[in-house]
Amino acid sequence: MTHLQILLIALILDYFIGDPHQIWARFPHPAVIMGRIISWVELRLNQGRFLRAKGIIAILALSVAAILIGWIIRWLPDFGLLELVLVTILLAHNSLVKHVNDVAEALKNSIDAGRIAVARIVGRDVAELDETNIARAAVESAAENFSDAVVAPVFWYLIFGLPGLLFYKLVNTADSMIGHRTDRYHLFGYGAAKLDDLINLIPARLCGALICLVHRSRSSFEIMVTDATLHASPNAGWPEAAMAATLDVSLAGPRSYQGKLSDDSYINPRGRRDMTREDITNAVLVLRKTWFGLTAIIALLVFLVWLL
Repeated sequence: MTHLQILLIALILDYFIGDPHQIWARFPHPAVIMGRIISWVELRLNQGRFLRAKGIIAILALSVAAILIGWIIRWLPDFGLLELVLVTILLAHNSLVKHVNDVAEALKNSIDAGRIAVARIVGRDVAELDETNIARAAVESAAENFSDAVVAPVFWYLIFGLPGLLFYKLVNTADSMIGHRTDRYHLFGYGAAKLDDLINLIPARLCGALICLVHRSRSSFEIMVTDATLHASPNAGWPEAAMAATLDVSLAGPRSYQGKLSDDSYINPRGRRDMTREDITNAVLVLRKTWFGLTAIIALLVFLVWLL
C-alpha cells in the first residue's frame, strides 16, 4: 500500500471505528506509552540546574527516537499493515467527536454534569461555568483539537510518512504534559512548547482554511484572517476563529486558570455570545463536514496517483 492509500483507509477506519475501549482496557494506547516515557524522562531530568537546556535536549532526543521507530516500522515486510494500524490509532477524529458530544449530552442533565464533562477536554477552571461558558469551552476545544488530532497528523504523515506522524504525536503529547507555564514546567517544558508551536504553524492555518472552504464561506475566511491573532496561542486562534465565524458565535474571551482570570480578547466579537448545547452539536457537525472535505481531498490524490 502507498502512503496515500494507507492514510485514506486510516481516516475511514478512525471515523467509523475509532479507539475500541475493549482493546485499550487491556493494552496501553501508543499515546499513553509516549506519555509514560515523557513522564519518566521528566521525573529524572527536571531537577537541579540547566532545566531549559535539559528539556530541549530531552525533547530532541525523544523526537529522534520516534522518527527512528517510524523508519523501522516503515521498512517491515508486512505490506504496510502495522503502519496502517498505527496511523488509524493515532488519528483521533472519532474520539474527539465523542468527547465533545459528551458535553452536550451532559448539559441535558444538569450544569454540574456539563462542568464535569467539559473538564475532561479543557484545562480552565470549570467550577463556576454556566451553560454559555461550558458550551464555549467545548466548541473551542473541538476546533483546536481538530487541528491537533486530525489535520496536523495528516499533514505530517503526508510530508514524512510514519516517522513524521510519530514525531508529531510525540511532541504534541509532550507539550500537553509539560509545555505549561507553571513553576514545575516553565523551564523544562520550554523546548516542547516551542517545538509544538513550530510544527503546528502550518497545520493550524490549513485547518482554519479547510473549515472555511468546506462551508464555502468567504466571510468566515476574512474573519479568521482578521481575528486569529487575537488568540493567546500562535496557532489555536486559526481553527477557533474559523469555527467562531462559521457558527456566528464569539469564542475565547476572559477565562479562569488556576484561580486567575485572563484578559484574552474575544474572537469574532460581533458574533453571538449567549451559547447553548445546540452550539456544541453544531460544532460537531462542522467537524464532520470538514473531515469529509479532508478525506475527499486525500481520496482525490489517491485517484490522481492511480491514474498516473
